[in-house]
Amino acid sequence: MEWLTNMNRAIDYIEKNLCGKIDYEKTAREACCSVYHFQRMFTFMTNITLSEYVRRRKMTLAAFDLQTSNIKILDLALNYGYESPEAFTRAFQSVHGMPPTAARKVGADIKAFPRISFQLTVKGASEMKYKIVEKKAFQVYGIEEIFDTRDGEHLKDIPDFWTEKLKNGEYEKLLKSAGFPSTVNAVCGYRDCEGTCFPYMLCVLKTPLSDTKGYTVVDVPEATWAVFVNEPHNMEDTPKAVQELNARVYTDWLPTANYDLIDGYDFEMYYSIDGRCYEEVWCRVTPKKEK
Repeated sequence: MEWLTNMNRAIDYIEKNLCGKIDYEKTAREACCSVYHFQRMFTFMTNITLSEYVRRRKMTLAAFDLQTSNIKILDLALNYGYESPEAFTRAFQSVHGMPPTAARKVGADIKAFPRISFQLTVKGASEMKYKIVEKKAFQVYGIEEIFDTRDGEHLKDIPDFWTEKLKNGEYEKLLKSAGFPSTVNAVCGYRDCEGTCFPYMLCVLKTPLSDTKGYTVVDVPEATWAVFVNEPHNMEDTPKAVQELNARVYTDWLPTANYDLIDGYDFEMYYSIDGRCYEEVWCRVTPKKEK
């Protein structure tokens, strides 16, 4: 269960550094992955963003401090890594629904958010379909955008990105550029970006027939891939279905798999059958080493 151990080690680092600013680069290193990958995994597994978890934990401890000491709001703000009492007060109110001064009163209805711990649970849930595929290096190209995992806005912004490109004709233009009947898919995390940002691209396979002028071209290395598929669903349910499939990769498959995930080049493949949609998620993997 090395993967779960790594995730819990990252949480240990966060808990030890709640007083002050959390270094997300160091957090990800504790989990043996990139910042983007760690934040993505964290959100899929917990249904909250890493930044929101950190905020909740800081404000839980700050509320305890308010009720058990006479510490000044300014000092409390500085203790928990906020640059001003105003920023601290906004964070406190967003979590507890009241300003810090009100939390000092006897009987104040404050909230406590416990530390997260990652562990294997037996759910007895539905089966998860997957296959292992070996694939030579290939190229894709398409329309790129940069998104940020910090506050989980990418979960909304990416579906909006698709909608925008469908409405303004860029989706159809990309499809025609393939030069043969094709499908627009998506790939993310194929190059490093600063901090918590990551690249995401609507893409098609590059062939000698492709017209790539004006598009971003990505070289995908030879790799072993774990391919996961979900059940057919209505088109309007696609964003939710893709996010749920990604979440199940981390929560249902990875903890007991004989493979480790490799950062980067995560593909979302889109299909339709009999008027309904389904998706595949492609993740690079490597067999676990014998100990």
